[in-house]
Amino acid sequence: QVQLVESGGGLVQPGGSLRLSCAASGSISSNYRMGWYRQAPGKQRELVAILGSLSSPVYADSVKGRFTIAKNNTKTAVYLQMDSLKPEDTAVYFCNLWDNGRTSWGQGTQVTVSS
Repeated sequence: QVQLVESGGGLVQPGGSLRLSCAASGSISSNYRMGWYRQAPGKQRELVAILGSLSSPVYADSVKGRFTIAKNNTKTAVYLQMDSLKPEDTAVYFCNLWDNGRTSWGQGTQVTVSS
């Protein structure tokens, strides 16, 4: 059983930056994808960015050019650098792992963009 723990959320003004981190513990295969989803109040959870073990990153159109996803080579962490934040980026951000057919979620971290 893989456990995912997010950190780095908080309150930031519009135009500011935050960096989210997700630490993974447990055994992960070589066929995996790690990424970030978010859920705003009253809305469905949506993909923000995802990065596979052998593939290029995929971003939601709404964050392209502003967010950057990265992972370390030991499969233990994934990061989301968020720049030029907008109020509409306010949501709970969840770390996600797809590992050879199994899906794991973190508990979520709140990001609030407000002046």
